[in-house]
Amino acid sequence: MTPILIPCLAVALVLLLLFAGIEDARTREIANAKNLVIALLAPLWWWALGLTPWDMGLQALVALIVFALFVGAFALGQMGGGDVKMIGALALWLPPGAVLSMLLVMSIVGGAITLVFVIDRRRRRSAAVPEIPYGVAIAIAGMLILANPILTTLG
Repeated sequence: MTPILIPCLAVALVLLLLFAGIEDARTREIANAKNLVIALLAPLWWWALGLTPWDMGLQALVALIVFALFVGAFALGQMGGGDVKMIGALALWLPPGAVLSMLLVMSIVGGAITLVFVIDRRRRRSAAVPEIPYGVAIAIAGMLILANPILTTLG
C-alpha cells in the first residue's frame, strides 16, 4: 500500500460522482460505464484501507441489500436504473453506518431538489410531471459522506 493511493482513489470517486451528477442533470441518464468504474474501484479502496476479508464481505453484502431495495423503487417507476446502479456502486465504498448516513443525506438533498422542481413546475403552470435528476442528490450525498471524516478532523 502506498500512502498516496487513498487520496487518489478518493479524488477519483469524487470526480466520478461529480461527472455522473452533471450528466444526470443534463440528460437524466447516468452512463453505465461511470457506475461500473465506481463499483470496480471499490475493492482497490478496501485494499488501500486495509480492510479484512470479513469487512470487505460485509460492505459488499450491505451494498447488495441497498441495491436490491432500490431495484424495487426502479420497478415501481420511482427511480431510474442509472440512479439505482449508482447507489449500489457507491455503497460498496462505505461501511454500513456510512451507507445509512449517505442514504439519509441523499433523501434530504433529493427532497430539496424535488421541491425546487415542483415549485418551478407550478410557477410555469406546467402539467408535465417533472423528471428529477436524482443522480445529483446521490453524488452530493456521496461527496459529503466521503468528506465528513476529513472535515471533522480539521482544526
